[in-house]
Amino acid sequence: MGAAARSALASAGRAANEAVSLVVFVLLDALEVLLCVVYKVADYVAEGAWRPCYCSRSAPAAAAAGATGKIVVSERGGSKVVSMLSSTKLHLEDISDTLYERPSVLACAAASASASGSGSGASKRRPAGVAVHSAIVQMLRGKIGVGGGKHRPYPSPRWSDCHCANCNPADTGRLFVHVEAPQGGVGGGAAPEEDVLFIHGFISSSGFWTETVLPHVSPSARSRRRLFAVDLLGFGRSPKPADSLYTLREHVEMIERSVIERHGVRSFHIVAHSLGSILALALAVKYPAAVRSLTLVAPPYFPVPRGEVGTQYVLRTVAPRRVWPPIAFGASVACWYEHLSRTVSIVLCKHHRLWELAFRVFTLYRVRTYLMDGFFCHTHIASWHTLHNIICGSAGKIDKCLEVVRDQLTCDVTVYHGGDDELLPVQCSHAVKAKVPRAQVRVIDGKDHVTIVVGRQKDLARELEEIWDRRH
Repeated sequence: MGAAARSALASAGRAANEAVSLVVFVLLDALEVLLCVVYKVADYVAEGAWRPCYCSRSAPAAAAAGATGKIVVSERGGSKVVSMLSSTKLHLEDISDTLYERPSVLACAAASASASGSGSGASKRRPAGVAVHSAIVQMLRGKIGVGGGKHRPYPSPRWSDCHCANCNPADTGRLFVHVEAPQGGVGGGAAPEEDVLFIHGFISSSGFWTETVLPHVSPSARSRRRLFAVDLLGFGRSPKPADSLYTLREHVEMIERSVIERHGVRSFHIVAHSLGSILALALAVKYPAAVRSLTLVAPPYFPVPRGEVGTQYVLRTVAPRRVWPPIAFGASVACWYEHLSRTVSIVLCKHHRLWELAFRVFTLYRVRTYLMDGFFCHTHIASWHTLHNIICGSAGKIDKCLEVVRDQLTCDVTVYHGGDDELLPVQCSHAVKAKVPRAQVRVIDGKDHVTIVVGRQKDLARELEEIWDRRH
């Protein structure tokens, strides 16, 4: 087949993908509207009240915060006043507008046609102040206890969540942390020289590291270091509060409370995968003198072109609303459809013990299920808000973090990426290198977003030890 024929075939394939995607996502837009009604009724029947959702795009408006510590939220011609306590750890600037600004396929097409017809590429100006959605207002009211006690706290777990002990730990104030310390290093003995913190990615758990890399860390490396692997807030065996917005600030503060403060961490390396790379950068910026090295595996870094709204650009890039490749379709459903993704969560996560048992029986108990444990053990509230507030909402923050790492930190920065990663392209890691010139980028051919770690854990453990020893 000649080059011209291959080019024509590729063009035809792209056109078919776009056409099929248009039809499929228009149908999904309609299904999302239906599911919104279904879940409002189901929530009301099961919990006595329905929880606000982010379906309404006309709800966001300007919010002005004054010295009184109150926020006035204008919405559909009316206004609400939300009291903000000075101790509140939730900050509106941490909340991504992609939670509520997710226009339908047809609305996007109409907007594009309108922009082309007017001959203006200027984007719509946003109102001054902080954009606030009514769903966020209600969650804030429940979280900080305003309204004279009239606001009922959201039940946790909800009817649509799993109620097992692993998914609902007794200790709701700290993350689940897997700790491996040198012999004699806990409750006595010589203190370790330094520590290593492993952070997993989206819809995963500490098992992503404890079942792969940690068992292959050599005795020599273990003798000098404690190894920590966390389940992030809302995932694995960590708490899954129903009133959390799972912002970058909340995730970082929980890691601080559960690892750094609780275990007296003073000097540490960070190894992070995917979404965890964003948290790793935030921690490095907060503890510049303590971080010895940064190892980022498949970091979701998308430099935002000039004139683009960063959050919306990342949303469209990560979730392009295409049916092919399959991983793009899955990401699009997870990012664009609040109620459809909740349905998936109910089917998979609420009944994860049944799926895990079925898998074990099907494989005759010969295949370990740690990846399933991470994939299934979360709530929809946790995954939905983490996806938008961390991956999409951190679009501009990653730039600032990388600038601090470049200009103020002296630690080694190593970036790994799979050459066949279809979820996050290799360009993400090269963009980190462009921002932090001293970063070393290692592209592993034939590996994707998961097999960059799973399947090469022995090699990765050896390479990590070389990184940790580099500064001794």
